[in-house]
Amino acid sequence: MRPTSPEERALRPDRSGPDRGARAVGAVVGSAVGDALGAPFEFGAPGVFGARFPDGTGAMCGGGGWDPGEATDDTQMAVLVGESLLERGGLDLPDIFGRFRRWAVSEPKDIGLQTEDVLTSGDPWDIAAALHFQVNTRAAGNGSLMRATTSAVHFARAGRTATMDAARRIAALTHGDRAAWEGTAVFHELVRVALEGGDPLAAVDDALAAVHADHRARWAVVLAPDWHPDDATEFNGAVWPCLGTALWALRTTAGFEEALGAAVDVGGDTDTVAAVTGGLAGAVYGIGAVPERWTRLLHVPMPGHGDRVLRAGDLASLARRLDGFAGFDHQENYT
Repeated sequence: MRPTSPEERALRPDRSGPDRGARAVGAVVGSAVGDALGAPFEFGAPGVFGARFPDGTGAMCGGGGWDPGEATDDTQMAVLVGESLLERGGLDLPDIFGRFRRWAVSEPKDIGLQTEDVLTSGDPWDIAAALHFQVNTRAAGNGSLMRATTSAVHFARAGRTATMDAARRIAALTHGDRAAWEGTAVFHELVRVALEGGDPLAAVDDALAAVHADHRARWAVVLAPDWHPDDATEFNGAVWPCLGTALWALRTTAGFEEALGAAVDVGGDTDTVAAVTGGLAGAVYGIGAVPERWTRLLHVPMPGHGDRVLRAGDLASLARRLDGFAGFDHQENYT
């Protein structure tokens, strides 16, 4: 019998309950799993996932141009953020933007229209998103939220203020609307609470208190305990219903697999809604709750990096490095 690698061991269920490391791996792998699970159902109607899997045991089925278990731009960009944080010793915004730009011009299978416009505009990293927002006046898509799990894990040990600040800065690279910054900041904070073993649903009010005053009321509506995806006033490709649906899925289910099934079954932007849900649910339940039949097929092609493809074990290793990296407290790297 061949020896198991550290990455394979990291994917094994923790029989004693998830420790912080298992939660960190659960968050990163869980987000990627949600992305791949939801991709074939993108732009579909509500209920399609449940109709496909009426017994409640969803599969990595592929479809819509995606192979079974293939992750999309959501996870690809999350990997780029995570690897920049590790390789640059902290938050280097020009480096992240440069990695995004290299990826965007490498013909990824999927890329958000707004993100593509910003990254291919030729404008400098620090004004490209702002210029796009000035012209279009609409930039509250969920594209900064979808890639946030790796940075959320990395900055969690720095505390609420630092992790929310980092989230805003990374979001602002591609999204000029502060609504997207604040939603990404809330997600960072809820992941931080979950990694520490707390209840992210109980932490919503404290997170909202740290949201910019001009955006707090609108975020309070979609994050309220009685909010339902049917109450959304925008398509869930927008940042508000995307995060609201992820919290709803976590709140109304009793496990990782059930939460992702509920998220995908809402329809619409299923890969991103499920990726955000998977990040939160993975941080709550740990990697042991993520079905092996999903992680076994998971793979993340990396456009702009030749034939490089990451597997679940690679993502687990990335998550542990992000969680344990000592450079989170280097304040000078936040600029």
